[in-house]
Amino acid sequence: MATNIGMMDSAYFVGRSEILAWINSTLHLNLSKVEEAASGAVQCQLMDSVHPGMVPMHKVNFDAKNEYEMIQNYKVLQDVFNKLKITKHVEVSKLVKGRPLDNLEFMQWMKKYCDSINGGSLHHYNPLERREACKGAKEVTKRCQPSQISKSSAAAPKSQSSNNIRRNDASLAPANQSTKGSKSASNGGPAYDEKITELKLSVDSLEKERDFYFAKLRDIEILCQCPEIEESPIVGAIKRILYASDDDTSVVAEAQAMILQHQNKSGFLSPIAEVADGRPKIENQKRKNISNSEVDAAASTTLSPRQRVSDASDVHCSGSPLMTY
Repeated sequence: MATNIGMMDSAYFVGRSEILAWINSTLHLNLSKVEEAASGAVQCQLMDSVHPGMVPMHKVNFDAKNEYEMIQNYKVLQDVFNKLKITKHVEVSKLVKGRPLDNLEFMQWMKKYCDSINGGSLHHYNPLERREACKGAKEVTKRCQPSQISKSSAAAPKSQSSNNIRRNDASLAPANQSTKGSKSASNGGPAYDEKITELKLSVDSLEKERDFYFAKLRDIEILCQCPEIEESPIVGAIKRILYASDDDTSVVAEAQAMILQHQNKSGFLSPIAEVADGRPKIENQKRKNISNSEVDAAASTTLSPRQRVSDASDVHCSGSPLMTY
């Protein structure tokens, strides 16, 4: 069983449209986005489809809208994992946020796991009947019924029109039949199917890349909202770029101007700081000069008369002009 698979496994390259088609056909739902399965109820019923009776469906809430309600669904899912000894780590804190990439990756893993159980066969599983015990199941069924009715009503005119076409074809001449055969051959064929498959793969890869970069931008936005750095000019410039409209072509120049303006303000304050730092140096020099003069005066007063005469004789011998005879 595929409990732990690497990120480079082929399961993580399954496109969004294929995942949605698999969920809707398995559980008779009408999901249009993978994020709509963020409540965890869909995952619980998918596990119930491959392990009937293992999931307590009466504890599953399909009407969960708040995070604490969604967490209860994931607790039910985790209990099932523990019973089946599945070591898959479920990042509940990310899934309940409804982020597309996280929910897509988890649903890709779910599809890989369900396909590995009995080849993905459901053995006459009735999703509507199993969902009746869940909270909010009636609302989910009501939302799915109009789409199913519209599909069935759309299928009826198609069948009638196909019958009319067949009758008309039977009455047409052989020449018209040959022209229709050539047109159908030109419209279909292996090359046409190959082109469609290539386009689908291209769309799926683009959607996955878009979701990847969207998640990165969301992480940057959360980081910029931290109180410690929220007032920083660089963070302000980043927010200016993140929240700019599509037609704003000068957003990068405005962000650069915000950073330069802050640098200029900090540059104007630096000379003032230098002058303020220079004043204590001058005062310290004055204090040193005053202390030196006081030391000299104190030294002269402490000399004895004999020492003063000796000093005077030293000055006389040195030929000082201050001495008189």
